[in-house]
Amino acid sequence: MHKFKCLFSLFVALFLPACASTSASISYSKTAPAWVDSAEAVYPRAQYVAATGFASDRTTAERNALASLTSYFGQNVQVDRSAASSYQQAVTNGVMNGWTDTVEMRGMIQTTAEFENLMGAEIREVWRDPRGIYYAVAAMEKARSARMYNDAIQANLNIIRNLTAMTNAEKNTLNGVIRLRFAANVADVNVYFSNLVRLLDAVPPDGVVAGDRFRLEAQNIIKTIPVGIRISWDRQGRIFGAFAKCLSDLGFDSGSGILGGAASGPRYVLNVTVSLQPVELPGNENKFARIEVAANLMDSRENLVLLPFNFNGREGHLSQTEAENRCVATAERKINEEYAELLTDYLSRLIPKN
Repeated sequence: MHKFKCLFSLFVALFLPACASTSASISYSKTAPAWVDSAEAVYPRAQYVAATGFASDRTTAERNALASLTSYFGQNVQVDRSAASSYQQAVTNGVMNGWTDTVEMRGMIQTTAEFENLMGAEIREVWRDPRGIYYAVAAMEKARSARMYNDAIQANLNIIRNLTAMTNAEKNTLNGVIRLRFAANVADVNVYFSNLVRLLDAVPPDGVVAGDRFRLEAQNIIKTIPVGIRISWDRQGRIFGAFAKCLSDLGFDSGSGILGGAASGPRYVLNVTVSLQPVELPGNENKFARIEVAANLMDSRENLVLLPFNFNGREGHLSQTEAENRCVATAERKINEEYAELLTDYLSRLIPKN
C-alpha cells in the first residue's frame, strides 16, 4: 500500500519549525515594500520562487512565508513518509557514511537529510507596518537551489550503486533483500528531489529511477529464499501452518518444516518453542490452560537471532481439552494477525550496515 503525503503537509508538519529564525533585518518604513503586494515585483519568477506571509509576530510571519513558499510546489511533489524517515534515520545514525565514497558526499547527504527547509530557501526581508503587523518574504534562487538538489541526487545515486553492487551469493540473502529495500527508499527520495528540480526549471541528472524497481527485485529474491520452521510442539500442525502461511504470503519458500530437534535445514530457520500447560484457579469450576510461544527467526550460518516474536495467552472452558484447543486457536489468530506485519516491518525498516 502506498503511503504518500503531499510536500506541503510533510514540510509544515515536520520541518518548518526549525526554519523560522533568520538574520534578515526588519524594515520599519511607513510605506510597504513592493514585495508585500507582489513578491514577483522584487523577486522575478524567471529567477526566483518567492512567497510572503504575515502575522502579529515576526516568527509566525516568517513561518507563514516559508509555508506559502512550500505550497508553491503543491501536490505535484510527493514523498513517501516511510522512505524519508528511513533515509533520515540512516544519516542520523551514521550508517549512510558507510555507503558514500567521499567526504563531500557525506556532507551533502547530511545537509539534505535534515529536511529543515527547502534547500536554498531563506527569509530575505521583513517589514513591520505602522499597526505592528509583520510581513516576511521567503525566496529560493532557482539556479542555486537546483544545483544543491542535483548534488544531493548525485550523492544518492552513488549510495544506490554501492548498495546494489552485490554478487549473486550476497544478493540472494535476507541482507541482500534489506539492501535492495533500502536502495528503494533512497531512490524514492531521489524521485522527490528530481521533481523539485524540474519545478525549479532545471534538469535533474540521468539515472534516477523509482524505488519500486528495487522493491520488485527484492521481492523476486525473497521467493528464492527458503525459511525452515523448527517447532518443539504442535497440535495437528496448526501452529506450524499459521507461521508457514505468514511466510508464504510474504513470498518466502516456507516448505521446510523441521519438527523436534533436527539440526539440518536451510540458512534461515524460524525456531518455535511452544508450551501448553494446565492452569489451576482455586474455586473456579472451569478448566484453564496457558500457552506460551517464542519464535526466533535465526540466521543459522551466523548464529544470530534476526527477529524475536513472543506471546502468551490463557483460555478456559468446562473441559481441559477444549481449554487447550482455545489456546491453540488464540495462538493461530495471534500469529496470523501480527507475525506477517512484524516481519514486513523488519525487512522494510532495517538499515543495512556496510
